[in-house]
Amino acid sequence: MLDTIKKLFGLGPKTDYAQLMKEGAVIIDVRTKAEFQQGHIKGSQNIPLNNLSNHYAKFSKNQPIITCCASGIRSSSAKGILKSNGFTNVHNGGGWSSLQNKIK
Repeated sequence: MLDTIKKLFGLGPKTDYAQLMKEGAVIIDVRTKAEFQQGHIKGSQNIPLNNLSNHYAKFSKNQPIITCCASGIRSSSAKGILKSNGFTNVHNGGGWSSLQNKIK
Protein backbone atom coordinates (compact mmCIF):
# COMPACT_ATOMS: atom_id res chain seq x y z
CA MET A 1 0.00 0.00 0.00
CA LEU A 2 2.77 2.43 0.94
CA ASP A 3 4.66 1.63 -2.28
CA THR A 4 1.52 2.38 -4.30
CA ILE A 5 1.15 5.76 -2.59
CA LYS A 6 4.83 6.56 -3.20
CA LYS A 7 4.46 5.71 -6.90
CA LEU A 8 1.30 7.78 -7.17
CA PHE A 9 3.04 10.87 -5.86
CA GLY A 10 6.35 10.23 -7.62
CA LEU A 11 8.24 9.52 -4.41
CA GLY A 12 11.01 6.99 -4.08
CA PRO A 13 14.04 6.45 -6.28
CA LYS A 14 14.36 8.96 -9.10
CA THR A 15 14.79 7.75 -12.65
CA ASP A 16 18.07 8.77 -14.28
CA TYR A 17 16.82 9.56 -17.78
CA ALA A 18 20.25 10.63 -19.02
CA GLN A 19 21.63 7.22 -18.02
CA LEU A 20 18.73 5.46 -19.76
CA MET A 21 19.60 7.37 -22.94
CA LYS A 22 23.23 6.22 -22.64
CA GLU A 23 21.88 2.68 -22.39
CA GLY A 24 20.06 3.06 -25.71
CA ALA A 25 16.60 4.12 -24.56
CA VAL A 26 14.05 5.07 -27.16
CA ILE A 27 11.71 8.00 -26.47
CA ILE A 28 8.11 7.52 -27.56
CA ASP A 29 6.14 10.76 -27.72
CA VAL A 30 2.45 9.81 -27.54
CA ARG A 31 1.02 13.21 -28.45
CA THR A 32 -0.88 13.81 -31.68
CA LYS A 33 1.03 14.45 -34.88
CA ALA A 34 0.04 18.14 -34.77
CA GLU A 35 1.30 18.52 -31.19
CA PHE A 36 4.55 16.75 -32.08
CA GLN A 37 5.13 19.06 -35.04
CA GLN A 38 4.92 22.09 -32.74
CA GLY A 39 7.97 20.86 -30.83
CA HIS A 40 9.56 17.63 -29.65
CA ILE A 41 12.73 15.99 -28.38
CA LYS A 42 15.20 15.41 -31.20
CA GLY A 43 15.27 11.71 -32.05
CA SER A 44 11.99 10.88 -30.33
CA GLN A 45 9.41 8.80 -32.15
CA ASN A 46 5.88 10.13 -32.49
CA ILE A 47 3.36 7.36 -31.92
CA PRO A 48 0.03 8.82 -30.81
CA LEU A 49 -1.42 7.00 -27.80
CA ASN A 50 -4.40 5.65 -29.74
CA ASN A 51 -2.02 4.02 -32.29
CA LEU A 52 0.50 2.59 -29.81
CA SER A 53 -0.74 -1.00 -30.10
CA ASN A 54 0.05 -0.98 -33.83
CA HIS A 55 3.76 -0.41 -33.14
CA TYR A 56 4.76 -3.03 -30.54
CA ALA A 57 6.86 -4.93 -33.07
CA LYS A 58 9.21 -1.94 -33.49
CA PHE A 59 10.59 -2.40 -29.99
CA SER A 60 12.30 -5.11 -27.97
CA LYS A 61 10.38 -6.18 -24.88
CA ASN A 62 13.36 -5.41 -22.61
CA GLN A 63 14.92 -2.33 -24.20
CA PRO A 64 14.63 0.90 -22.20
CA ILE A 65 11.61 2.93 -23.33
CA ILE A 66 10.74 6.41 -22.11
CA THR A 67 7.24 7.68 -22.81
CA CYS A 68 6.39 11.37 -22.92
CA CYS A 69 3.52 13.67 -23.90
CA ALA A 70 2.45 17.21 -23.01
CA SER A 71 1.87 16.83 -19.27
CA GLY A 72 2.52 13.22 -18.27
CA ILE A 73 -1.04 11.89 -18.31
CA ARG A 74 -0.98 10.21 -21.71
CA SER A 75 2.60 9.04 -21.21
CA SER A 76 1.53 7.38 -17.95
CA SER A 77 -1.23 5.57 -19.85
CA ALA A 78 1.29 4.55 -22.52
CA LYS A 79 3.61 3.14 -19.86
CA GLY A 80 0.76 1.08 -18.44
CA ILE A 81 -0.24 -0.20 -21.88
CA LEU A 82 3.33 -1.20 -22.72
CA LYS A 83 3.87 -2.87 -19.34
CA SER A 84 0.63 -4.84 -19.67
CA ASN A 85 1.84 -6.07 -23.07
CA GLY A 86 5.11 -7.50 -21.78
CA PHE A 87 7.51 -4.55 -22.04
CA THR A 88 9.67 -4.66 -18.93
CA ASN A 89 11.82 -1.51 -18.96
CA VAL A 90 9.34 1.34 -19.47
CA HIS A 91 9.58 4.75 -17.79
CA ASN A 92 7.13 7.65 -17.80
CA GLY A 93 9.16 10.73 -18.70
CA GLY A 94 6.18 13.05 -18.24
CA GLY A 95 5.98 16.23 -20.27
CA TRP A 96 8.35 16.33 -23.23
CA SER A 97 9.77 19.77 -22.47
CA SER A 98 10.77 18.87 -18.91
CA LEU A 99 12.08 15.48 -20.06
CA GLN A 100 14.28 17.25 -22.58
CA ASN A 101 16.11 18.94 -19.69
CA LYS A 102 16.48 15.64 -17.81
CA ILE A 103 18.24 13.79 -20.65
CA LYS A 104 21.02 16.32 -21.19
